[in-house]
Amino acid sequence: MSLPLARRMDGVTSSPVRDLLALTARPGVISFAGGMPAPELFDADGLRAAFDRALADRSALQYSPTEGNARLRELLARRLSGRGLTTTVDDLLITTGSQQGLQLLSTALLDPGATVLVEEPVYLSALQCFQLAEARVVPVPGDADGIDPAALDEIAARERPALLYLVPTFSNPSGRTIGPERRRALAEVIARHGFWLVEDDPYHELRYRGEREQPLSARPELAGRTIYLGTFSKVIAPGVRLGWFRAPRELLRRVTILKQATDLHSSTVDQAAAAEYLAVADLDAHVRKLCATYRVRRDAMLAELPAITPPGTTWTDPDGGMFVWVTLPGGADTDRLLPEALRRDVAFVPGSAFQVGEPERSALRLSFATHAPETIAEGLRRLGKALS
Repeated sequence: MSLPLARRMDGVTSSPVRDLLALTARPGVISFAGGMPAPELFDADGLRAAFDRALADRSALQYSPTEGNARLRELLARRLSGRGLTTTVDDLLITTGSQQGLQLLSTALLDPGATVLVEEPVYLSALQCFQLAEARVVPVPGDADGIDPAALDEIAARERPALLYLVPTFSNPSGRTIGPERRRALAEVIARHGFWLVEDDPYHELRYRGEREQPLSARPELAGRTIYLGTFSKVIAPGVRLGWFRAPRELLRRVTILKQATDLHSSTVDQAAAAEYLAVADLDAHVRKLCATYRVRRDAMLAELPAITPPGTTWTDPDGGMFVWVTLPGGADTDRLLPEALRRDVAFVPGSAFQVGEPERSALRLSFATHAPETIAEGLRRLGKALS
């Protein structure tokens, strides 16, 4: 006889990316599946020195405040203010990766049955959080420039959502970026209907072309109604597992209580080391190195795609981030294509994993960040053979 389990888990699906990790860890597989930073670019020496400095004070091994290391929050507040998003220490909560921020806000803002609007395709781990909160997830259509403000206006009037979740800069999975005029239009729609904007901005600093966008949360129309999530995973290292949650004070207080119940606080020693790193290292120079490397890798992937895909294939040309979104012609089914690709020792994520409505079976997501150009070329040649 099976013992009862909580019903809230019934609608929560596993992450295909996490499931693929075991398959792609075997020797010889070239994986474009995970949004994995290039490990050879981690500043191991700088981080080692930062941990050494942090451990000189044994309080780094002690319990710490739930809100997070005050020095780290101060340094982070300065960095966010430099993006045009005016921020103080009291506006920030340090989280165990930005994924924890998604989980906390879902618990704080969403009652069962609440409506969440998302751009489609959408970051799949955000969907897991909304599913766990038993929310109704409603997709909003868009185009090559991102989510459509007119469609958002119409759907918001009908659905009365609790929040809109967006990755407006170098979106995961599509790689698209919403431009200034459309950001203004979206802000006006959100302000008029009065729901929360959740802006997930993990790739903000990874720009390879064009002028840097201010966060959508910096729009004056949205004052007091935005939650801004970020992470050190993409510019320092994902293994450090540190992110941040920026929100109005009353919501931040409630989310802090939730975090107390979740994990008491994020790793004290990791926070202390991150503060030391930000205080001493030239993070801007490190980010320039990341961008220079990832730009070459993006270009290598884009250069190879015409030779390995069938006529009629389209793909995004991202200004930054880590992903290219490919759409195959002729009723292709990338869920069925994946096993054939894995037999040829190459991996991707089928587009259906990022869909809320009717799955777009012909799409797939490729990440260019992890591999050198010659490895990208070889991996795409393998993919081309699976496509033929």
